[in-house]
Order: sequence, then C-alpha cells, then structure tokens
Amino acid sequence: MNRRNAGTARLRRVALDGLSAMKLRLILAGLGLLGVTLTELAAPWPLKIIFDHILLQRPLPSALAPLEGLMYGRPTLALVLLSCSIAAIALANGSFSYLQIHTTSAIGHQLVYRLRRELFAHLTRLSLAFHNRARSGELITKVSSDTGILRDALGDWALTFGAHVLTLSGMLVIMFMLSWSLSLVILLTLPLLFVVLMYLNRRLRLTARTQRHQEGRLASRLNEVLGSMSLVQAFGRADYEEDRFDSESVQNLEAGIQTSRTTAAISKAVAVIIAAGTAGTVLVGAGLVRDGQMSPGDLLIFIAYVGSLYRPVRDLGRLSAKFSQAAVSAQRVAEILGIEPEICDHPDAIVAANLRGEIVFRNVSFSYDRSTKILERVSFRIAAGQRVALVGTSGAGKSTIVSLLLRLYEPQHGGILIDGVDIRRYRRESLRREIGLVLQDTVLFGASIRDNIAYGKPDATPAEIEEAARQAHAHDFIVSLADGYDTPLGERGATLSGGQRQRICLARALIKRPSILVLDEPTSAVDPMSASLIEDAVGRTHEGRTALVIAHRFGSMSQFDQILVLKDGAIVECGHHDRLIASRGHYAELAGGRWA
Repeated sequence: MNRRNAGTARLRRVALDGLSAMKLRLILAGLGLLGVTLTELAAPWPLKIIFDHILLQRPLPSALAPLEGLMYGRPTLALVLLSCSIAAIALANGSFSYLQIHTTSAIGHQLVYRLRRELFAHLTRLSLAFHNRARSGELITKVSSDTGILRDALGDWALTFGAHVLTLSGMLVIMFMLSWSLSLVILLTLPLLFVVLMYLNRRLRLTARTQRHQEGRLASRLNEVLGSMSLVQAFGRADYEEDRFDSESVQNLEAGIQTSRTTAAISKAVAVIIAAGTAGTVLVGAGLVRDGQMSPGDLLIFIAYVGSLYRPVRDLGRLSAKFSQAAVSAQRVAEILGIEPEICDHPDAIVAANLRGEIVFRNVSFSYDRSTKILERVSFRIAAGQRVALVGTSGAGKSTIVSLLLRLYEPQHGGILIDGVDIRRYRRESLRREIGLVLQDTVLFGASIRDNIAYGKPDATPAEIEEAARQAHAHDFIVSLADGYDTPLGERGATLSGGQRQRICLARALIKRPSILVLDEPTSAVDPMSASLIEDAVGRTHEGRTALVIAHRFGSMSQFDQILVLKDGAIVECGHHDRLIASRGHYAELAGGRWA
C-alpha cells in the first residue's frame, strides 16, 4: 500500500470510528432528514386542493371523498384549514430542518475534532528528519485550515446531499405519476447538467490544489518572518521581507481568483440549464392544461416541484464545488497520515526506569541525507555517574550524538547502549523521560513560568517546582517578578533575559530527576554571571547522575571526568583535560584558541 492509499485508509478509519461513536446523533439526523423530505414533498398539495377542488369545483379523488361535505358545504372553513396547513407544513419543515442542521453540524465538528487530534498526534511522532524537511506553515495550514474545510464539507454533505437525494427521488416519482411526458422534459436537462458539473469540478479540483499549496507557502513565509522579527528589524530588511511576502501573496491571489472564477462558472451553468428546463416545463405544461390532459392544480404542483427539483440540483452544484476543494484538503491530510514514523518502538520494547546512566556507542555511523557522513564509526564509553564533555569545532557531530542518544534519529550503522541495553529495546517515551535536556537555543512556551518548569513533569507539586528552580539558581529572580511563578512569558520566553531563560530550561530538565543530564552548549549565549550560576547548578546537581555536556566555553575543563574530542565526525582523542593538553594534539589546539 503506497503512502496516499495508507493515508486515505487512515482518514477513512478516523471518520468511521467517529460515526460509530455517534449513533444516536446519526439517528436524530436521519429523522430530521426524513422529516425534511416528507414536508418538502407535501408542501404544494394544499395549493392543488385549493385550486382544483375549491376554486374550480372539481370532484375530489376517492381518497379524499370523506372531505366532500367540508369542501363543498363549508368552502370558507376548508380554505382557512388548507391555508393553515401550509403554515403547519412550513413550521414542521423548519423544525425538522433545525434538528438536521444542529445534529449534522455537531457531527461534523466532532469528526474534525477527532481528525485534528489524530493528525496532531501523528505529527508529534514523526521523526525530526521529516520536520526538518517540512515547512511549518504548510503543516499548520493542513492541521487548521484543511481540516476546517473538511468539517464544512462533512456538515454540508450530511445536511444537503442526503436530503436532496431523497427529495429528488420522491419528487421524480410523483412527477412521473402526474405526467410522464412533462417529466421527460425535465429529465432531458439533467444529463447535460451533470456533464457540465463533472467538467467544471475537474477544473476546480486542479485550481483548488494550487490555491491550497500557495496558502501553505504563504503561511510558511509568515511563520518564518514573525519568528525572526528581531533579526529582520536589526538588519533593516523590513522592505525586503515585505516584497517577498507580497510575491507569495500575489501568487496566492491569482490562484484564489482562478478558483472563484471556476466556482462562479459552475453557478452560471447550473442557472442557465435550470432556466431552460423551467421554460420548457411551462411551455409544454400550459399546452397539456389547454388540451385537458392536466388540471391547473396538477400543473401548479408540477411547477412547484420543478422549482424544488432544480433547487437541490443547483445546491448540489454549489456543493460539488465545496467537495472538490474538500477532496484536495482530504488528499493533503491523507498525505501526512500516510507517512510512517521512521522511529518506532519494537513490540517487545521495555520501559526504561531508574537507569544507572552508563552510555556506550559502538561503531556508530550516521548521515542525515545518507550521502554525507556526519559520524563515522564513533565508539566511546561513559561510566555511570561520570561527567563528560563533548568538544570540537562546529559540524564535528556533537549535537548529532545527543540526538542519537535521545532516539530523535536512528544510526545507519552500529549500536547505542544504556546500562548494557540497546536503546532500540527501550520504549522511546520512557527513555526520554530518563534524560534531562537543556538546549543551546532556549525553547519556552507562551505560558506561566510554573507551567514551563512543570513541562518536564506535568504532575509536579509546587514544592517540586520551587526546588527545581532553586537548584537551577532561578528561584530568586522568579520571586522578584510581579506574579512570581505565575508570571506569563511571551512567545519563546522573549520577556526574559538569555540567562534567565536558560536557567528555567535547566529547572525544567532537573525536575524530571533524570538519570542522564544532557546540556548542549548551555553557557554559550549567556552573560558571564549567568554562565557561572549554570555551571554551579550543574556541578551541584551532578551527584548520582551521568552528565554529558557539549562545551565551547564551559569554564574549567578540568572538572570533567572525561573529554571526548570530535573532528570530522570521529572521536580523535579522549581523556582528562591535563593529559589531553600534555599530548599536544587536536584538543590542545582547540584549548589554545578557546580556553587559554
């Protein structure tokens, strides 16, 4: 099964599972649908009785024979009752329509809620390799906008398509009973209408796909610029970014106009064919009445049915335009759902808990694009409880080692063991819970400081949150803020200094009480005082856990039990700081340039 078919099958499964969980609502929607159909079919009949049997005094059919006394003896009362029946039928139609609209709309919202949840959960489980390739704006469009289009289509499908098909079927049966020759006039227009709709909808599907793609590119551009606004303003590139955004907007505008033009063409074609069918019905029907083959009431019902017949056809034409766009959105969502995670748990995977923290790399090789090697047969051992530094120039492979340890990527060759167990045998989530991570680029959420620290342990108590903050030397500055731990942060923590953000990130890692603490250049982008506080916090919290630090400027390197020196994706030296300096190798060169 290819990716698209797999995604379509998964999308269908989400929809069917959702519908099966809403059986009562489906029954109510069915009752509303049936009621709307019956009242639509009954609506013209009081007028026929008024015209044929009260105004023209035609004999009643045998089915209405018991009403002769009322019709002919008290025609005024009969006229009042029939007029009231018109209002009663309209009231019943409105009530059934309300039931159907409310129920089917709720079903549509529930289905899309399930789909969004499934899609978001799927995205969070796809590998970093996928997210590094994908455009974030495109993904946002698929999760929010494309699923919204599907919700509208699902609601309209249940609301309009089902009701119109039943109404059309009932009307055609009654119309053939009234006059088969006049019914043929209507049927002659339907094949032409369907052919035109098929042709225009095919064009609409192509233009809608282009428009959705352009909207994704536009969202990606907007997301990229807003996320780098400080850089844009610092370099005075606002005009340049405005021109780039305008270029993307123009392409989106052209695609949107093309989609609107095709949608308008559908409405125009339907209106012309409906007008032709109605004109032919009036012409032929008037001749049949004149020749006595139809009563005026029958023609009145027929014309009313023609209007009611073409209205659902016209609505189905408009609806088909929506469905063409929804089909594109469904394909885009299915493409994501059809992507299988590159990193999965084995069926017999075990839970990682209370790890000692021994780390072993055995001949590990890795490349992101399978052509340029990032790591080449890297081997090393970190004993449980050791404090180890990874050093090397940019691009040497330091961050890649951390990513492999967290199973964000899988090595193409070799194995990684923690406590003597290949990490592929651990469940990913349990493994990552045992590893505390502090990144060089601080990542904080637009929530309170308390929530950001507790992100590492959602069930943490206030005392645990405060203790983690104290360990990270963050408590003092937090309580000095107006709202303390409840202070809301701007997006990515922009309202705090770099050192404050980094200490909150450290508290978030420490609150997990991890067996392994990984720090990716934690002091490279902070002031000297903050760097000193972070180093002290790491030193004091090292007891009982393994610490792996990617270091560029980490103060005294002599505090590490072991230093691993990388160059061009390979371990070229390892040992204690003093021994490595004495050996006058690559580390000594780096130390002379960076730490002397």
